[in-house]
Amino acid sequence: MAYHRSRGMNTHLVRIFNTYGPRLRPSDGRVISNFMMQALRREPLTVYGDGSQTRSFCYVDDLIEGILRLSRTREHLPVNIGNPTEFTILECAQAVLDVTGSTSELRFESLPKDDPTRRRPDITKAQTLLGWEPRVNLREGLERSLHFFASKAELSSRLLPV
Repeated sequence: MAYHRSRGMNTHLVRIFNTYGPRLRPSDGRVISNFMMQALRREPLTVYGDGSQTRSFCYVDDLIEGILRLSRTREHLPVNIGNPTEFTILECAQAVLDVTGSTSELRFESLPKDDPTRRRPDITKAQTLLGWEPRVNLREGLERSLHFFASKAELSSRLLPV
């Protein structure tokens, strides 16, 4: 924003919310990558708290489409790009188990002190300004991501000592 104000540059600010998909680092600590890797390795899925906290997940293709649309505008104020459909962490875990076919159990851990109970973007501005909203639902996105995460789980299991 400072560069826009001081130099008159055509800048854009995207506020990104919980994006996932192929090429997400398997060990980055995000819910989707953690659950996918744990499920594919048949390890327990780690759920913090009771799993009732909600998150919304935006598939990477939808994110890129939103960013591209914003790049073609003169808007300089922040625009939220994410998926407003909320899922509990337990619902997300079940979706991952369904897509992977895993029989992994759930392992409940203490909820981190500053973990928000709800994360949901308001995408009204993106809808109005860009005519954008996400198209890929969670299950479809997980299915599209499965091969990538499976290849990473297979690779990492070959690197583990016997």
